Amino acid sequence: MPPVDKSAIAAAFGRAASHYQQHDELQRQSAAALLAQLPGRAFNRVLDAGCGPGSMSRYWTDVGSQVTALDLSSPMLEQALSQRSAQHYVQADIEAMPLADEQYDLAWSNLAVQWCDSLPTALSELYRVVRPGGRVAFSTLVADSLPELHQAWQPVDRQPHANRFLTQAEIIAALAGYRCQHHTHTFCLTFDDALSAMRSLKGIGATHLHEGRAAQTLTRSQLQQIQLAWPKQQGRCALTYHIFTGVIDRD
Repeated sequence: MPPVDKSAIAAAFGRAASHYQQHDELQRQSAAALLAQLPGRAFNRVLDAGCGPGSMSRYWTDVGSQVTALDLSSPMLEQALSQRSAQHYVQADIEAMPLADEQYDLAWSNLAVQWCDSLPTALSELYRVVRPGGRVAFSTLVADSLPELHQAWQPVDRQPHANRFLTQAEIIAALAGYRCQHHTHTFCLTFDDALSAMRSLKGIGATHLHEGRAAQTLTRSQLQQIQLAWPKQQGRCALTYHIFTGVIDRD
């Protein structure tokens, strides 16, 4: 896989910042699944790494945690700040966080580390900033997500239109040496039509391809081809996501 262009990723999410929460159903479902792996536990100091517009930062603040919201995108942090989601805000890369060691009780990262160059590096950084006895809780997309998107574009071109994510085996390999409990989940969202499905991806900023190709403008004929080829569930266009959730105990 080619190196990740962090500036392009930040720009894509920055463009989505103002309307992200209109399209974040997957993020909410993933967060709920990850929270289910942290039952009945309070965390005094929480890092929300890859906070986006701050929905989960706000959650942790509301349950009494002191929260640091961290994101690569300045407009995302501005959205989080406008909602008073956290007590501290840091614009930084998860793989190189300007944070001191062992200062958080929980490092939380929901659907962010898939945009990193190296999952082992990201996990090492999240682990580094957590105190002994604390936890790292993360979720990420797994290979073979968005099969409908790939299939729908086949009549138009043979280029990739979604990123290639790590396999479950590769994610588990990155967890070697950690004490971790993990699960894999499948979520399926449905939409009225193909254009709405693709707009949902754009709405959360998930349009940057690691290959770096620019987005193309569809003709009406191409859009009709995509609509016809898109796999349907009860007449609606589906997007299927495979999500890996893991909780690491800090020794």
